[in-house]
Amino acid sequence: MRSVSELIGRVRAEYMEMPGLALTPRQVERLCGIEQAMCRLVLDTLTAGGFLCVKPDGRYARLTEGHPFPRSQPSANLLTDRLTRRANPQPTPWIDECC
Repeated sequence: MRSVSELIGRVRAEYMEMPGLALTPRQVERLCGIEQAMCRLVLDTLTAGGFLCVKPDGRYARLTEGHPFPRSQPSANLLTDRLTRRANPQPTPWIDECC
């Protein structure tokens, strides 16, 4: 018998490997070979931890698509600097030399 932490890792790995995956609890049971009560515990744990969410139709999906952990937002200074560089591009030396 596998431990709860091993099963949590297995289910998490399936969702990480297949972005956009949305499964019913029964589908998770079959995919991962988990009995119903243990599957419910694993899904509840992953949902409480913010990794999964329950869609209105009862399917479980990753809370965030793409990167597994929410990325911090860039600071206002980084955004301002990036916008300033786009508005006032610096001449590229090798282009000026060629022309």
